[in-house]
Amino acid sequence: MLTLEDCRKISAAAETEARKNNWNVCIAILDDGGHLLHLIRMDGASPANARIAAEKGRTAAESRRSTAAWQERIRTRPELLRMPEITPVQGGLPIMVEGGCVGGVGVSGVQSHEDEQIAKAGIDTLAQ
Repeated sequence: MLTLEDCRKISAAAETEARKNNWNVCIAILDDGGHLLHLIRMDGASPANARIAAEKGRTAAESRRSTAAWQERIRTRPELLRMPEITPVQGGLPIMVEGGCVGGVGVSGVQSHEDEQIAKAGIDTLAQ
């Protein structure tokens, strides 16, 4: 499971990636059940970004797949839009440790592929 220290480490690395690129975003870290553990809203990020980041992270944690994967699946199977509580917008990644999902990270505030870049930078710190 994710600890508070894990959340701080992920958050710091994600925020560093965002600041390096002059991006103001919200970063949400959730446990494997999609419950919010940690949230930061950088100066300049909108209130809506906080909710969107949390929803991206929840989708990734609960479904054990990236929100980009959901976005791609819906291109060919639009009926998947009816799946409950799925946010099919790139920027949410599951946190996988030793083959199991321990949570998710969602980011919102810039282009979706940039949101994912920030989330990945945070998650990558757990492997170090």
